[in-house]
Amino acid sequence: MTDGAKLFEDMNTRSREVFRRVVEGYLENGEPMGSRTLTRTLTEKVSAATVRNVMQDLEYLGLLDSPHISAGRIPTQMGLRMFVDGLLEIGEMNVVDREKLNATVADTAQDVDGMLDQIGSALSGITQGASLVLTPKQQAPIKHIEFVSLAEDRALVVLVFANGQVENRLFTPPPGQTPSSMREAANFLNALIEGRT
Repeated sequence: MTDGAKLFEDMNTRSREVFRRVVEGYLENGEPMGSRTLTRTLTEKVSAATVRNVMQDLEYLGLLDSPHISAGRIPTQMGLRMFVDGLLEIGEMNVVDREKLNATVADTAQDVDGMLDQIGSALSGITQGASLVLTPKQQAPIKHIEFVSLAEDRALVVLVFANGQVENRLFTPPPGQTPSSMREAANFLNALIEGRT
């Protein structure tokens, strides 16, 4: 477990939610997130003063920063790294999620491509992340992967194989995915899959 993951795990539920919402708000619009705005979006109803105290604690931990005294907070580089690391951590699938996935497979009476598309959508919904499901028909090593943002809710994944064959698939990216985050994901996958089939 990374230091960031341990730190995140040690936070209470309120601190985790405030941190997550500040980062997501910043990634969405690039602006500092204020305590008054946060009080309207938090699951637990608390005062703006309580939110400011939590944000101050997160700032003390080095996860948030304030561009100036009267501004809201933005994530620090360490805070963003911890947020991204948290997105990439993979845990065991719980029983309820496994049952949802099994139900998706059982309800799918389509061709293999349709079934894989449904499974990919179900996995994306369960993990709140991007999922990529590939068929085993291609035996050539993957040479390159690229994600192309087409619209806010549509993207294309392009797979280039060592034998020159190219396959592409449309998919719905998770909410909040930006073209730069998809480029980072492609770079990560390209480094990971180099020379693999």
